[in-house]
This record gives sequence, C-alpha cells and structure tokens, in this order.
Amino acid sequence: MKFKVCFIGLGVMGYPMAGYLLRGGHDVTVFNRTISRAEDWVAEHGGGLAATPSKAAAGCDFVFCCVGNDDDLRSVTVGEDGAFQSMKDGAVFVDHTTTSARIARELAAKAESDGFEFIDAPVSGGQAGAENGQLTVMIGGDEGAVSRAAPLIDCYARMQARLGGPGSGQQAKMVNQICIAGIVQGLSEALHFAGKSGLDPQAVVDVISKGAAQSWQMDNRAETMIDGVFDYGFAVDWMRKDLGYVLSEARENGAHLPLTALVDQFYSKVQALGGGRWDTSSLIVLLEHLRKAD
Repeated sequence: MKFKVCFIGLGVMGYPMAGYLLRGGHDVTVFNRTISRAEDWVAEHGGGLAATPSKAAAGCDFVFCCVGNDDDLRSVTVGEDGAFQSMKDGAVFVDHTTTSARIARELAAKAESDGFEFIDAPVSGGQAGAENGQLTVMIGGDEGAVSRAAPLIDCYARMQARLGGPGSGQQAKMVNQICIAGIVQGLSEALHFAGKSGLDPQAVVDVISKGAAQSWQMDNRAETMIDGVFDYGFAVDWMRKDLGYVLSEARENGAHLPLTALVDQFYSKVQALGGGRWDTSSLIVLLEHLRKAD
C-alpha cells in the first residue's frame, strides 16, 4: 500500500532511510535544516521538498524524523513551524532520533491529546546499516500505531521490535549503548595488551574472533583500531550525548552503571585530545597515550 510520508532530517542516517521509503513505493517529501541537503536528495531520488517541518508533515499518513538530540526534536515537532502543527488525525510520527526517554513520553502524550500517534524508534547499525537498509529498530509506543508503521520501517530495517509503551524504544537503545561502551573498552584493552606482549594483534584477533570473545566491534573495528584509523564511523561526541541520556535515566530508575560512567569519562578524555569526531573505537588511543606518558 502506498502512503503519503515525509522525512525530517537528512543526515548520514536519514538521507538513505528516506531513499528506501521512496523506493518502497511511497510518496515522500523531505525537510532538512540545511536546504541544499534536501535539494541534493530530491535531485538524486525525486520526491518533494518542503521549507518547514510543518509544511512537510501536512496531509501525511506517516512522518519520519531523524535529527540530533532532544532540543532538535523539540524544534521540529512543537517548535515554530514544527510538524505537530499540521499532523492530521490518525497519523503516526515515527522518531528515529536517539533521545532521552523523557522527551519521548512527553511528545507521545502531546500527540495523543492532539489526535495522532508518536512512537520512539531509535536505530542501531550506523551509517552502513542505513545505507544498506539493514538497521535494527527498537520501538516504544502504542501497539496499533507500531503495527501500522511496521511495513514502512521494514523498508530499511533488518530487525524491528516493540519493547513497550512510550519511551521504551529509547530505553532499549540505552541498553544497546551500554553494551557497546563496555565492549569497546574491553577490546581496546585487549588489543593494547596483545601489543605490549609482543604478539601480532591482528593474528590474535583472527583466532579469538572465532570463539566466545567474538563481537560486532571486534569484527568491524579491531583492524582499524590496530591501524590507528578513527576518522569515520559513530563519533565520540555522539556517544557522549547518548551516554548522557543513559546515565540520566539510570539516576531516575535506580540502575547502577559504574562501568558505563567510567567509559563516559574515558570518552571525555578522548574529546580533550581533540577526538570528538573520531569513531567510538578510538578509546584505544587513551591507552597508547598513557603508555607514552609513562
């Protein structure tokens, strides 16, 4: 079935995701704060372009969004010329931004009072996952709204699941980031230890990646960590934003996250070294930095 949809936010994730919706047969209009980015998307894919989120959302059955943080999301939803001003009754707003669970609950309540639905649906898989249509999507919100949005999300997802009510998708993404933080730190220490032991780190990885130590991070980041290449991927600045949401939520729900808090501080040291835009695997740089300091 063909739907009228729009996509708000054409960053490294949203740009290809919107393309998959259009290739899925839907009528797609896009909005991006930097208008030239939206113009490039239309030139490449076709579809329509809107000057504001409100104009993009007008008359749409589904509104998709992937922006930077809580403040950006508020701006494009309830801010001046925000999408919530023009959402039609029964429409579904699908937010793929990684945000706090609190704002997801707030916007879901606002949407319900205005006659439409809001679901929080953060993604994992990075730029490569978006470009290849292989994202994992963690969803919170009304069960009926999630079911209606599912066929469209399938356009770019390898896996999607509803985990509960509003905010549950963001909480699940927090679980995801907790896992990544711990694994990257462990992998950093392991590669550092291998090098200090006189072993060939890559040869070690080739062996242990076939056993219980295997992880996505090992398979996709070990080689570049060994080579010291970090100018790509999911930036440290973004990870610290996400971990900030994690630690804030933990303070509210009583969860104890000592390792996550420690790794967050390690990332702050990477930022201090000028690595805010480096990939999250750059944690290993701190160990090499400490070694040189010794």
